[in-house]
Order: sequence, then C-alpha cells, then structure tokens
Amino acid sequence: MYSTNGATRALYSNTRRFSTATRLLASSGLKINPERLWNTLHETCKWGATHRYGDGPTDTGMARLTLTDDDASVRKWFATEVQKLGCTLSVDQMGNMFARQSGRLSSPVPMIAMGSHLDTQPRGGRYDGILGIMAALEVLRTMKESKFQTNYDVGVVNWTNEEGARFPMSMCSSGVWAGAIPIQKAWDLRDIHDPDVTLRSELERHGYLGDISCSSDPATGYPLGAHFELHIEQGPILPETGRSIGVVRGAQGYRWLTMTVHGKDAHTGTTPFSARQDPLLASSRMIAASHDIAKKHDALASTGIIRVPSNASTNTVSSQVTFTLDIRHPQDSVVHAVQDECLRAFDAIAAQDGKGVWFDWTLDTDSPAVEFDHNCVASIQAAANQLVGREKSMLMTSGAGHDTVYTSKHCPSAMIFVPCKDGVSHHPTEYCSPQDW
Repeated sequence: MYSTNGATRALYSNTRRFSTATRLLASSGLKINPERLWNTLHETCKWGATHRYGDGPTDTGMARLTLTDDDASVRKWFATEVQKLGCTLSVDQMGNMFARQSGRLSSPVPMIAMGSHLDTQPRGGRYDGILGIMAALEVLRTMKESKFQTNYDVGVVNWTNEEGARFPMSMCSSGVWAGAIPIQKAWDLRDIHDPDVTLRSELERHGYLGDISCSSDPATGYPLGAHFELHIEQGPILPETGRSIGVVRGAQGYRWLTMTVHGKDAHTGTTPFSARQDPLLASSRMIAASHDIAKKHDALASTGIIRVPSNASTNTVSSQVTFTLDIRHPQDSVVHAVQDECLRAFDAIAAQDGKGVWFDWTLDTDSPAVEFDHNCVASIQAAANQLVGREKSMLMTSGAGHDTVYTSKHCPSAMIFVPCKDGVSHHPTEYCSPQDW
C-alpha cells in the first residue's frame, strides 16, 4: 500500500528530531480552541449518554460499547469531520479508522498518528478514550484554520474495541494490527450478553469490515510512522501532586483470566455443608485470596465479572460460577508469580469445603509491560516544559493498558496523561477540566 524506499530510515531520523520540532511548534503561536474541543466532545456524547448523576447538560456517563448502534453513529460523525478537513479515510478489517492529512513534502513515509478510541465501558464516563480522539481532531482543525502544514503526513486513528467491554479482549484491534492477536480469534469474540453476536458480524452489520489488512505490514496493511496518545490518567497521582501533564514512559503488564468453578446443584434446606459442592462459596474464597496474594506482592488483582447460571435460585446451591481475574504489576515476573500463587491457592480452596469443587481457566489477555520510545517521550517532555514548566509535569508509568502498548511494538510511541478529577475513571462522574487541555 505504501512505498517504503528510504521511508523508514527517514521516519526514524525524523523521530530523533521530535524534541527540536516540538520546541519550534511550541513557539509557533499555535493554540487549540478549548471551548470548541469541549463542545465537540460533549456533542459526540449524545451517542451513548446515560447514567445521569446531576442536573447539568453534561452530567451523564456513557455506555457506548464497541459496534453498537451508538458507536456506529459516532464513527459516521468522525468520518464526516475528518473528511471536511481534507483527510483521506481508510478502514481496515477490524474497523480501525485511519484519517490522514497530507504534509507539504508529499512523502511516502507512514503518517505520524494521534490515536485513541471512541468506545466506552458500560458505566463509563465522557473522557476515557474520547478525549484522545477529540483532542487529535482539534489539532487538525487548529492547523487547518491557521494554514499550518507539517512536513510529513499526520493523522488520527480510532482503534476498535479498546475497552473489551462488549467483546472481552482489551486493546483488541491494535493487538491484531501489531500481530499479537490472530484476526480470526478477534473476529470470533462473542458479545458477553448475546453469544450469537460476534465482533465480525457487527463489523459487517455496520459496514466497518474494511478491505485493508489489519496489520502494520507496509505491503498489505496500514503502517504508522509514530503513535502518540493523549489520555486521562485514570488515577489520582496527577491531581494529588498538583501536576498538569504526565509524560508516560511505559505501561505495566497485566493478564486477564477467566475462572470457571464447577460444583453440583443441591437443595439448600436438605443438603448439609459436608455433602455440598458449592462453587459460589469456593469462588468467593478464591477472589478474596487473590486480593491477599496480590497485596503481598505489591501488585493488583481484581474481579470485575461474576456469573452464575440463569436458572439459579435462592434455595439451590449453584452448579457453576465463572469469574474474571485481572492481575497487574510493572514487572512481568511479578504478574506471573501472582498468577502462579493464585492457582495454587485456588487448588487448595477447591478441596476446602464439603465434597469440594473443581475448576478450569483460560488466559484471555496477556499484555506484557512495555517501555515507550525514548525520543517520543523526550519530545513530550520538551513540549511539557515549554507549556507548563518542569515542576508541573512528571514521568509516569501507566497502570492501565492502552492501544499505544501495541503500537509501540511496531513504531515509536508514547503517551500524554492529563488529570481526571479525584482519579475517577470507568465511572459516570469521570471528569477532566478544560484547563488541563
């Protein structure tokens, strides 16, 4: 799709000059329009707005899950807006949307991208992912109205199914793009509430099963020259320290597991404890044990979903329980140690009560810790120094996974964090002040 004669070498040479270019841009007088950014962001939140918590027009959360009708609507809006700016728009086989604005050199070098996602959690807020896309769009609008043209092509990427909330695999499409997730596995993901619906069937229904390979391969896919992602921090460090910008140097590793604990239906009034095989009791002990094990390793372990059969009843011991386990730490060795220790503890717990239970498990997501490109990080730090001064920015490691984790495997990448109120995220009251834009 792209000629790469000397392109990669030119790009990496250009990447080494990011810091200088940033200083020049910071002194160029270009400034975004924060009011326009605010209005645009909240205009797009009409698609998926829910979970009202106040009386103000923007006092709602969001439930815009991947490839729902609301997600399709905001995608159409995004396509229209970037094309108004003169961008070319390409869609790959995972529905990733690449908007490209030409530079003055008409270079074949892959574009430098600003990327994030438009999908949200079921009880999410208005800024996670969304702000990154809208901020990138505002950058393009500012350049166009100022008649400012970059040397090389730049653009925006909307990555499909970053949250993994409807189709349970986080950073799904950027993972396919990076070659870390087989596309068939991603296409076959099932809607968590309707197993008859797959990610591929929804791509087809909305017309987002593109004809470009979801790949960084220059011959068949859509390579990127660099990838920058602006995102709310989703934690309390920036607001607690009074900093305005987090310069993100990498992301901690994490693993998502699904545990299925098997027991046996039994009458709760006639079956003594000694005769029971109770998977819900065992699961509750396992979840509590995972917390204690993670705490011992200074790691994190969390359960976000618990399922029992739909035919469960108040006076029956459940036959089966499924729960998720999310393990995180900046060092992969610690993530693995927590997982191993949890599985040993779960074995012991399975035999602990009554006649015991048994369990099996699957590894759904494995996202190793990453370190972002030093030159990209340095360029963000230089820009932060110009904008807010050294005392108002700080180096950080992301506790959450982001699409930049996968892009960093194939192109120079880094992230920018901005504060969110009280560190709240994945919640309707998530908020980021325009002062921090």
